[in-house]
Amino acid sequence: MVGDNVRADIYTLREALAIAESQGLDLVEISPTANPPVCKVIDYKKFLYELKKKQKEMKAKTAKVVVKEIRLGPNTDDHDFNFKLNHAIKFLKDGAKVKVDVFFKGRSIIYKDQGELMLLKFAQGAVDYGKIEQMPRLEGKRMIMIIAPKK
Repeated sequence: MVGDNVRADIYTLREALAIAESQGLDLVEISPTANPPVCKVIDYKKFLYELKKKQKEMKAKTAKVVVKEIRLGPNTDDHDFNFKLNHAIKFLKDGAKVKVDVFFKGRSIIYKDQGELMLLKFAQGAVDYGKIEQMPRLEGKRMIMIIAPKK
């Protein structure tokens, strides 16, 4: 048994519980696989509170990844294409990932190569601001590509 105000030693279960109770604390098993098992005398509620606090801090420090989506058609005109490309560049400058997809309606699915060329042209236009994270691939009626911002 270990803990604050406790001499680290081997105690029977009853002795350990009596020591913990006399201090108004809890006896918590730390390492059940050790021989003999290791227990610690702590305030369990306080321990849980500090653990949650640490987890919350860790979560706050993690970077949140924002994914913006831009949808094109296989026959999108140059003006619309440039308009959407400018939006994507703005998103990449802000640090967000951009998911570009070409949506094939009805029989336009026969123009898969045209959709892939459009996505590659899109990536070429945004090459100064981002790099391709996922190459164009067809998923059902959509061809999807993901562009990540450059650091």
